[in-house]
Amino acid sequence: MKKNFPTIAKTALVLVYLVIIAGALVRMTGSGMGCPDWPKCFGYYIPPTDLRELTWEQNRTFEKGQVIIKNEILLVAKDNFTTEASFDVTHWEKYTKHDYAIFNPLHTWIEYINRLCGALAGMACFFMAIASFRFWKQNKKITLLSWLVVFMMGFQAWLGAKVVYSVLNPIKITVHMVMALVIVAVILYIIQLARPKLVTVRYDSTFRNVLLFSLLLTLIQVAIGTQVRQFVDEQVKNGLTASILWLQNPSVIFYVHRSFSILVLLINLYLYIRNTKFGLGFSKINWVLSIIVIEIFTGIAMAYFDFPIGSQAIHLVMASVLFGIQFYMILEAKKSSPANS
Repeated sequence: MKKNFPTIAKTALVLVYLVIIAGALVRMTGSGMGCPDWPKCFGYYIPPTDLRELTWEQNRTFEKGQVIIKNEILLVAKDNFTTEASFDVTHWEKYTKHDYAIFNPLHTWIEYINRLCGALAGMACFFMAIASFRFWKQNKKITLLSWLVVFMMGFQAWLGAKVVYSVLNPIKITVHMVMALVIVAVILYIIQLARPKLVTVRYDSTFRNVLLFSLLLTLIQVAIGTQVRQFVDEQVKNGLTASILWLQNPSVIFYVHRSFSILVLLINLYLYIRNTKFGLGFSKINWVLSIIVIEIFTGIAMAYFDFPIGSQAIHLVMASVLFGIQFYMILEAKKSSPANS
């Protein structure tokens, strides 16, 4: 089990990223309220595919907790019963978490798949935590961090419920996204701890400090990006469906997000130049620059070409991958030895 632990941890990491990809798809398609309740979806473990399943009908059997939409209101079954000739209000109670009562089967199943990915990632993290007991005598930190990931996944699920109950509150969405990146960082640290201590890069304090600053900027960019997207969503709700319209009066946060992207690029160009000049061996800096270029182009596409299909998902996923690579480079720098003077 100890020999296979890095593979188990990497699998957990991939599945967490799969959740991020699924979340990006949810965001791109506006499916965040596809399931208005949690952890079930309209009161079902397997969500409905047709509005008829959420409509009151005579001689139909309902189970406690199942949901219908009546007069644009969510009603929840209070017990198990079969409907009679007329609607009996005593069997129903109004859903009180929020008043969002719209059914879109595509949105429902996209959100449901997102939740399934989350459950799968949670099981993988739990299995990683079980496997980590093999390291208890050798390195307790691996075991403790692995179980911390399990608790963070539970907390992340709770945050997901809060996002739904708030009808996609932008602050809660941001916290939800940042928490996913924190989980990625902890799993990467676990993988680093479980691997043999191989020094492949040269230590350079300036490089590491600037890299830390760059990582902080990436995290800020992700947080601001979710707020920019929320601004766009609000504009669309108000009937402005083309970017040329909402860009006529963008929020200040849009300019901050755009300006930060230039700063991120320049800082990482500096890291690339310093790495090349002093032969530090950080090969992943090439990946970082490539991802930043992709981020800039997808950002331009979203801003000026009405969100081409897939551009938002690519933008969000690449940002999370960028964060992961930068964080792993910091771990590499921490483990490396100072260069001989």
